[in-house]
Amino acid sequence: MQHLPIFLSVQDRDCVVIGGGEIATRKVAQLLRAGARVRVVAPQLCANLAKFRDERRIEHVARDYRDGDLDDAYLAFAATDDEQVNHEVADAGRRRRVPVNVVDHPEDGSFIMPSVIDRSPVVAAVSTGGASPVLARLIRSRLESVIPAGYGRLAELCGRFRDRVKQTLARPDDRRRFWDHVLQGGVAERVFSGHMAEAEALLERELAAGSGIQAGMGEVYLVGGGPGDPDLLTFRALRLMQQADVVVYDRLVAKAVLDMTRSDAERIYVGKERDNHAMRQEEINQLLADLAKAGKRVVRLKGGDPFIFGRGGEEIDTLASQGVPFQVVPGVTAAAGCASYAGIPLTHRDYAQSVTLVTGHLKDNTMNLNWPQLAQPNQTVVFYMGLKGLPVISRELQAHGMPADRPAALVQQGTTHQQKVFTGTIATLPEIVARERPKPPTLIIVGEVVQLQGKLSWFDAPAASTQGATSPITPGTELTH
Repeated sequence: MQHLPIFLSVQDRDCVVIGGGEIATRKVAQLLRAGARVRVVAPQLCANLAKFRDERRIEHVARDYRDGDLDDAYLAFAATDDEQVNHEVADAGRRRRVPVNVVDHPEDGSFIMPSVIDRSPVVAAVSTGGASPVLARLIRSRLESVIPAGYGRLAELCGRFRDRVKQTLARPDDRRRFWDHVLQGGVAERVFSGHMAEAEALLERELAAGSGIQAGMGEVYLVGGGPGDPDLLTFRALRLMQQADVVVYDRLVAKAVLDMTRSDAERIYVGKERDNHAMRQEEINQLLADLAKAGKRVVRLKGGDPFIFGRGGEEIDTLASQGVPFQVVPGVTAAAGCASYAGIPLTHRDYAQSVTLVTGHLKDNTMNLNWPQLAQPNQTVVFYMGLKGLPVISRELQAHGMPADRPAALVQQGTTHQQKVFTGTIATLPEIVARERPKPPTLIIVGEVVQLQGKLSWFDAPAASTQGATSPITPGTELTH
C-alpha cells in the first residue's frame, strides 16, 4: 500500500487551487462540498470558476502563481497545464509541510484524490495509487450501482439513535447484533424506498424490544426480473434479490436472472404453463403472506414487469388486506425489451402514435378482445402469450378491417442469445411460424413499425428476415411473458 487511506476534514480551512481551467473547477467543487474556504490563483478563470467567483463562493487572485501563495494554506492543488509551475507548487508544499496534490502527476505531490461515491454522510473512496485513474472510476461506477442513494438517509437515521441504542444496550456485542439486524432488515428497506416515518417508527419498536432480533413481520418484494438479459435488472431489484431469504419465482424468469439471487436463499417454483399450474394464483397470494408473517424477506420474482400481465396487483392486494409490508420494483416489460433488441421501435412519428399491449392467451380457442380497436391504423399492437393463438389473431384482425399486408413480427426469447425474429405480414406470419416452429416464450408485434426492423436491427446478426436470425451476443436462457 503506497498511500495511507484517510478522510481529511477541510471544514472552514483555507485551501488553495493553482489553475483556472476545468480540471481546477472539479477540485474547487469538491473542496466547496466539503466546506473549505477556497482561494484560486490564476490569471483567468473558466466560465464555471467565474460563476463561483461571482457568487462569492471562492476568492480569486488574478495573476500567475508566486512563491508564498501556499502560506497559511491547509492543503493545495496544482492544476495548471504548465508542468514547471505544478512542480514549483509541489516543492513549495514540501518546504512548508502543506499537502499538495498535483493533477495528472501524482508522483510529484504528497497526496492523491480517489474516485468518490458520495452518499453523505456515507462516503466511499476508490484509488489505484495513481496507476490508473480511469480504472478507479470504473470501479466506482460498479460500486455506485450497489450503494443506493438512501444510504445517506440511513446513516443520518442511525446517527440520531446512536446514543439511545448505547444507553439501552450496554454490551458492545448486543449493539453490534442490533445494528446488523436494523441495517439489513425492514428499517433499511423503508429508508431506501423513501418511507422515512415508517422507518423511524419501526426502529423505535426494534429498540423497545431490546435486542431488536425477534420473530416479527418480514416483507415481500415484488420484483420485475425483466425480459431475460440480466443486465436489464434495476439496481434495486438486484439488491433485494441478493438479500432475500426466500425466492418465489415464475416459469418465465430467466435462469441467468434467477442465478443472481442469494445462493443460500430458499427457492420456491410457482410457475404456470398451459393447462399445468404448479400452484393456483390464490395459493401463491397466501404463500407470500404466510412467509412474510413468519419473518422472512421474500422476493416474488416475475418475468418482465409485475404489473403487466403478471398478476402483481392481485398479490399485493392480498398482502395489503393482511397487513403485510411490501415493495414493488418495476422491471423492463417484454414489449419494451424484446422490441428494442429486435430493432422495432414501438412508436415512430411516421408510423405509430400509440401502443396497445394485450394478452393473446386462448380460452376455449377464442379471445375476447376489442378487435375493431386493435385493427385501427397508426398504432402498434403487442400480443403477449400469443403463439398458440396466432392464427386466431391473424384471422380476427383481418376480419375487422386490418389490411392483410400490415407488417407483423414474432420475437422468440428476446434479449437472450436464443433470440430469433420472424417478420412478415399479419396474413403470412402464421404460415411462417408454422414452418419455423419458434420456441416459446414469444412476443407478437403488429404495426407499420415492423418494416423498420431490417434497417434498425442492432442485436441480431445478420439482419432478421422471415427466416429468423439468431443473436449470439448476450447470455441468457428465457424471455419473459
